[in-house]
Amino acid sequence: MLKIENLQAFYGKSQVLHGVQLQVAPGEIVSLLGRNGSGRSTTAKAIMGLVDCQGSILWRGQQMVGQPAHDMALAGIGYVPENRDIFPGLTVHQNLQLGQKSRPRTAAWSFDEAYQLFAPLKARQHTPAGVLSGGEQQMLALCRTLMGDPALVMVDEPTEGLAPRMVDIVGQCLIALKKRGVSVLLIEQKLTLALDLSDRCLVMGQGCVVFGGTPDELREDTDTRKEWLEV
Repeated sequence: MLKIENLQAFYGKSQVLHGVQLQVAPGEIVSLLGRNGSGRSTTAKAIMGLVDCQGSILWRGQQMVGQPAHDMALAGIGYVPENRDIFPGLTVHQNLQLGQKSRPRTAAWSFDEAYQLFAPLKARQHTPAGVLSGGEQQMLALCRTLMGDPALVMVDEPTEGLAPRMVDIVGQCLIALKKRGVSVLLIEQKLTLALDLSDRCLVMGQGCVVFGGTPDELREDTDTRKEWLEV
């Protein structure tokens, strides 16, 4: 579905990514792990067309490198950034409405389906998004992305700053997406969560992928964890 080869990305003259390679298959959860500054968030932004990049981004067999973010969204890639980017003055329901695509949709998420998956939002659908808790705002950001009917969702640090109960709820929502056939590229620092949720784990360091394998393989690879993940 998504195949990245030799992806390089730049902020001005500074090169951040150095030949990233990764793949995400249909209905797969792939975790992108690494310390801050390793290039995880930049990888998602490069895929989404938000930073200057070179290399190959194949999406369903079509070359997408250099395409603007709105074309990536229309092609079926959803992105939930680390800062969530909700509209605080609008209600929950209005935020979800903004996530809908204007063109006809073939496999749309209805509001009922969205509220069924993200049950805490249903009771607060008429509440301004700015007064929601951090966990509720994260659910809203993810749910709004789903209203655009993506085949792949890239989620950047969805559990950062959340209470353990909300971390569990977000994790359950990601598993539910997989069951619906939605692929997930999960950028996460919580190793335990990533190992529990993922089909495959990738570890980034110094702007490239330094490990790729199953969660069990990463559990057994103490050298990789010590060098690239543990503090």
